[in-house]
Amino acid sequence: MTADTARATGTTGGGTARWAPGDHILWRYRGNATDRIHICRPVTVVQDSPELLAVWLAPGTTCVRPQLLDGTPVHREPLATRYTRPRRPARCEWLGTGVLKLARPAEPWSVWLFWEPGWTFKNWYVNLEEPLRRWSGGVDSEDHFLDIAVYRDRTWEWKDEDEFAQAQRAGLMTPEQAERVRAAGDAAVELISAWRTPFPDGWEHWRPDPSWTVPPLPADWDRMSVHSGP
Repeated sequence: MTADTARATGTTGGGTARWAPGDHILWRYRGNATDRIHICRPVTVVQDSPELLAVWLAPGTTCVRPQLLDGTPVHREPLATRYTRPRRPARCEWLGTGVLKLARPAEPWSVWLFWEPGWTFKNWYVNLEEPLRRWSGGVDSEDHFLDIAVYRDRTWEWKDEDEFAQAQRAGLMTPEQAERVRAAGDAAVELISAWRTPFPDGWEHWRPDPSWTVPPLPADWDRMSVHSGP
């Protein structure tokens, strides 16, 4: 079932309704300090339960991400002007070996798993963000810049602290929001240090169903949505 089919039939969304393994949904992010969607990734549902949403972002998936008006990728723009130069959404292909994303209801982060070619596990990545909000076609959030890389030997390190600081200087985060994000990061570090779910759960041994197809990017990927809860 695709996200479009699910929306038409009303078989997904918040509350008690759940997506089935193999369903196609959209994992989206709003731009900071705006309600407009600027990142969209079609994904395949691995598991959807009251405790966990797990999705697979397959290699070669057509996604949307922001880029500068002249076509420059955002990450190549100098930090001082990275968040002030005008942007536009652009289609791109997800490169690499694919990503497994895990999110628990109400948690202000999701945990991503990365592999090297040949399914050699690389690392976990804690992406600090607003708790996911469900709607009929997928889930929405807002990225909070600051992240944590977690390695197989249980060591970890902060990532993108420079971007986190610059986003505050650019007015994309209030001091109060930045304080909440840092507190969420500290809570994630406690989770890592205690090696609690999802890190000991064996997800690094998971593999996608070979019959799954790559989800398409719908034409209305940025449509407004009515959120129905976490």
